[in-house]
Amino acid sequence: MIGLGHRSIDLSSEKVPPLSSTILAAQETLKSVFGYDAFREGQEQAISAILDGRDVLTIMPTGAGKSLCFQVPALMLPGLTIVVSPLIALMQNQVEALRLLGVAAGAINSSRSRDENVAIWRKVAAGEIRILYMAPERLMTERMLDAVAKIGPALFAIDEAHCISQWGPAFRPEYEQLSELKGRFPTTPIIALTATADQLTRDHIAEKLFDGHAERVLTGFDRPNLELRVSMKDSPKSQLKDFVSHRQGDSGIVYCLSRKKTDDIAAFLVQEGHTALPYHAGMPSEDRARHLDRFMLEDGVIMVATIAFGMGIDKPDIRYVFHMDLPATPEAYYQEIGRAGRDGNPATVHMLYGLDDIRMRRMFIEEEDSDDDRKRREHQRLNALLAYCEAPECRRQTLLAYFGEEIAPCGACDTCLQPVETVDGNFVSKAALAAIEATGERFGAGHLIDVLRGSKNEKIGRFGHERLDCYGVGADVDASTWRTILRQMVARGFLDIDISNYGALQQTAKAADLLRGDEDFRYRPEPKKKSRSRRQSRAAIADLAPEDEDLFARLRALRLDLAQERGVPAYAIFTDKTLVDMASRRPQTMPEFGEIFGVGKAKQEKFAALFLSVLAS
Repeated sequence: MIGLGHRSIDLSSEKVPPLSSTILAAQETLKSVFGYDAFREGQEQAISAILDGRDVLTIMPTGAGKSLCFQVPALMLPGLTIVVSPLIALMQNQVEALRLLGVAAGAINSSRSRDENVAIWRKVAAGEIRILYMAPERLMTERMLDAVAKIGPALFAIDEAHCISQWGPAFRPEYEQLSELKGRFPTTPIIALTATADQLTRDHIAEKLFDGHAERVLTGFDRPNLELRVSMKDSPKSQLKDFVSHRQGDSGIVYCLSRKKTDDIAAFLVQEGHTALPYHAGMPSEDRARHLDRFMLEDGVIMVATIAFGMGIDKPDIRYVFHMDLPATPEAYYQEIGRAGRDGNPATVHMLYGLDDIRMRRMFIEEEDSDDDRKRREHQRLNALLAYCEAPECRRQTLLAYFGEEIAPCGACDTCLQPVETVDGNFVSKAALAAIEATGERFGAGHLIDVLRGSKNEKIGRFGHERLDCYGVGADVDASTWRTILRQMVARGFLDIDISNYGALQQTAKAADLLRGDEDFRYRPEPKKKSRSRRQSRAAIADLAPEDEDLFARLRALRLDLAQERGVPAYAIFTDKTLVDMASRRPQTMPEFGEIFGVGKAKQEKFAALFLSVLAS
């Protein structure tokens, strides 16, 4: 989708008008520096707008090539491009990758000494650096802004721009201060980029940065290579163990809600024979850096992390993301699963959640230091995520509908692959409401299920609940199914969780409609577990011919050696897609090597001889 101000054109359904001649020069830069023959969807439109001096808000899925939207213009514009990035690790990765391409790039951040930062700035002032990365806290100081003004920047690129809306008011106030850039540098174009923004967030970003006036490039949110799965939380460690056992040797991320749980799950996976590392804000920074390096440089490492990990992690071969707990919002969930399968090959994302997850998320919202309006919006976002979790039909349709995108059933999520018929739940839901009413709306799911099933225990006897009319009316329904029913009643809005009363379930106004028969309740039983493995070798994923698999493995070994020598991730040398192209086409000369996907002039000069020797053998 591309548009000016509030007017938008959907790129997937409309003919895009002819581009200006400057795009021809951009295509030459794309080929000579980055080694790509053609732009992806949306890139030409964003680049053309920048080169024409217009501001741009770009929303593209993770892995769709957002960085090229500012890196290509940066190499064409006469002057400095400043990239605002939220995380030091993200800056370092991009700077290293650009330098391997022969691009003069640098970063000024708190991980470097003052002398190192001063040396970088001297190169900037001398015109020796084309692309400079900084955190918003570093840029939005009077001293730095004055220094930048003297240079006269050619372009500002604001990466992970959703942070303006999600972090600005509280955690990262300097992100909100980026709204001052347009006033200070009125003639300098600004591009804001994100993979995660619903309509409300998009409007908020545009209003903050551009006073609502910017060209919008929206290519869609679908990541068709991701298989989406959600399961009721039953035996979490066993569920995780079963999931990763089929993926030995794959890189993956396991997200946990707390630091303690992160440490516990990492230790559990190590005990099960996996290479797993914890990552959270409570660890010493040097330990976090060491674990990040191992995850980026080695194959088959599982990173067990809180949400402190992940933003901007540009590792293309992450084969899965597993959520042990419910994320905060659909945006957060989309951002987190977006780290899987950035290379375009199949990847799986799996979430576990239960009633206690909903209670915790509601509690976090209520305890947040924010006004009632923000809390209301956050509850609405959580409701949208619960609707995704309980989707009776295509899960991908439900997720993308939240971002305003309509698709046909995907055929690749769990609800498409294992369709489950909904069951008439009017009797059981009314029995549950009767039990909640009779017990005074003071108890959580566990005790209510004991009442409904006619259990005999100390708590039932202490409160005399065995004398209630509803006692035992649901004895023929097993406890697991009752948990499913109660969870889906919460997700459908018939029940609320009273977070001030230890998670007691309470009836909502909508419950009265159900009791009167004005509302209908059908629930989705948990599908029966099937033992199946989607484990595939990387060669199979890459669709290599059998005779090319051994060569591909030797090319990967050379790539790993080169990466370790330089202290960079393997993909920064060449991606798997580039190695697949090499193994399939088997170039024998320098010019032929230069035609391989992802081989620009700088990498051709640095690496051609080494890879050609392997290819020749």
